[in-house]
Amino acid sequence: MSAAPRRGTAAAALANRDFRLVYVGSLLSNVGTWMQNVVLPAFVYTRTDSASLVGLMIVAQLGPLFLLAIPAGAVADRVDRRRWLVTMQMVQLGFSAVIGVLALGDPSFAAVFVAALGVGVGNALNAPAWSALVPSLVGPEDMPGAISLNSFAINGSRVIGPIVVAGLSAWGLEAPAFFFINAVTYLFVVVALLNVHVPTTPPDATRGIQRLTVGFRVAREQREVGMLLFGIASFSLLSLPYVGLFPAVARLNFGIDEASSTYKWLYATWGFGAALGGLAIGTVMHGADARRLIRAGFAGFAASLAAFALVRTPAPAFVAGFALGFCYFFTTTSMLTVLQSRLDASVRARVMSLWIMGFGGTVPFGNVIFGPVMDRWGAPLVLFIGAAWALLLAWWCDVARVDRRAGRTG
Repeated sequence: MSAAPRRGTAAAALANRDFRLVYVGSLLSNVGTWMQNVVLPAFVYTRTDSASLVGLMIVAQLGPLFLLAIPAGAVADRVDRRRWLVTMQMVQLGFSAVIGVLALGDPSFAAVFVAALGVGVGNALNAPAWSALVPSLVGPEDMPGAISLNSFAINGSRVIGPIVVAGLSAWGLEAPAFFFINAVTYLFVVVALLNVHVPTTPPDATRGIQRLTVGFRVAREQREVGMLLFGIASFSLLSLPYVGLFPAVARLNFGIDEASSTYKWLYATWGFGAALGGLAIGTVMHGADARRLIRAGFAGFAASLAAFALVRTPAPAFVAGFALGFCYFFTTTSMLTVLQSRLDASVRARVMSLWIMGFGGTVPFGNVIFGPVMDRWGAPLVLFIGAAWALLLAWWCDVARVDRRAGRTG
């Protein structure tokens, strides 16, 4: 008989039937999401010829994460989690289908914006409950592998989605078809959720406004939790604007046009690096102290982002881009692994709502702040600011030091 996979690895997480079903459903749904993420901005830009309106579309998709994550976390820790998650999948399915119907004609920007906002709201209400569900499907010892695989699904779909779009476009499929395909992919998650055991949430005695502020209380009382939440929020705001401004960086620094195949391959290379960086935590780095991996990841990110700022030709940009993507999700997956291991199940969704606000909700603000800076002074300044902040976080985000002062071993 073959040996059982080592505890804490990605293989051990996949050996769990419930996690495996939910993971495969999530991966397929994420591919559909990234198909829509590739097609929708191009669809809007073609009809409006306005980059500003494309930016507003990103706000519609991501802005709700900042505004709704906290109340969504409070709800997720109180209601039947399976029913809530299925409902939110159907909300996103419905509004994605509406975008598909609108795309069959000549829709106004306002109509598409409202439909995209509906998808964004559904995603924001879904995210805290989903973040709390994934680790609950496996035992605490297998949580690192589950989180690592989830990171791989998020970033692997960044690569797979655009490739599928390119392939199907060659067969004549147009924007409406991709929006309908994305709508159908939500059903993979729904089917998975209906066929697994979703653990019940432990009772919580907090009421009223206290239910909304529990996450802040935990962050204040557990210093390492507060450190990780501030770390991810400031990292996303100051070091990650290059993600949303990737087309401008490619054109200004490397002379790569955003409509070219070279740009698509550069973005795919970065996304592939990110996928491998997240997966590494549950495979080759299994058994390493995730607290120390956080600091190493920040340092590697700072170095690779500085290299991305310095190079001026496509070839080295591919090398730096791969390293940048790898360090990006190597770091955030390490942070999430440590954070999830410190959370009680009764408050997990509410604390994770703060993570979601910090990681995803600050993205539009970073783009708004640093977009004009890049237009005025160029891409290198924005990238060097991000690298400097990541280097500072490599020194400051020392969870092991906090544990030592608190008399904890890990």
